[in-house]
Amino acid sequence: MNLRQLRYVVATADHGTMTSAAQALYIAQPALSRAVRELERELGVELFARSGRGVVLTAVGEQVVRQARVALDAVDAIEGLSVARANGRGAELRVATTTSLEPELTGRLIPRFARDQPAVRVRVVRCESREAVASALRAGRADLALTDLPVPGDLAAHPFEQREVVLISPPSLRLREPVPHSALDGMRLILPAKGSARRAEMDALLDKIGASAVPAIESDERASWLGWVRAGLGSLLWYRNQIEEADGVVIRSFMPPISRLIGLVHAHRQLSPVARDFLNFAKESPRDPHH
Repeated sequence: MNLRQLRYVVATADHGTMTSAAQALYIAQPALSRAVRELERELGVELFARSGRGVVLTAVGEQVVRQARVALDAVDAIEGLSVARANGRGAELRVATTTSLEPELTGRLIPRFARDQPAVRVRVVRCESREAVASALRAGRADLALTDLPVPGDLAAHPFEQREVVLISPPSLRLREPVPHSALDGMRLILPAKGSARRAEMDALLDKIGASAVPAIESDERASWLGWVRAGLGSLLWYRNQIEEADGVVIRSFMPPISRLIGLVHAHRQLSPVARDFLNFAKESPRDPHH
């Protein structure tokens, strides 16, 4: 048994799939799966059972993960005693975020920051809601967070980016441009699955503008969403900056515009040098042209 195996098991438990855990850890998925299987063979128990497209902890797996968290926290605390803080050497940074904003961290911000600060270990604290992000900051489980604004007054916020929500629809759908909010009433929409964090975002958005759409498809298979739009099965509400391939669909803005403000947030306490470095880096980080 080694710390690498324990980290991989905890990450798999947190993310629900080995693929997502591997992406969050920046490792190949087969390497993670192999390490988990080796630990299961060594312990002589099954830690995970398959559930749909993901995995869930077995009863003994829950006990192992609980103890693994204690062990990893202890190791982190011991490492912290000898951390060389100058220039961030050997430092750890914990950044909390919601499920929908995690790709922003793992796909854009963290890789760029890692190129500038290769000795810093960045750990993503995944939260299911904005409220959970705030709790992680207050409890000291995270140093910074990327989340929706506004946040409660006991947290310090630094606006990062204004995101435009657009309507992605089949070319056959005729609409006024820009699209009035009222056009969403009765429109068939492809929506994230019920109970997911992304679905909660979309439901909150529709409630905010007073629109009542008709679910055409409810699925978290994000890779299939644009294909379903192209097939004429429904339209999609999503963020302009997260649309990678627009062939065969029409993208329309709303009037008045619908947007989402995200920012970097922290508790009102002194930030560590590496947290200040990340905050400044994120503020100065160039935006992609389609953001």
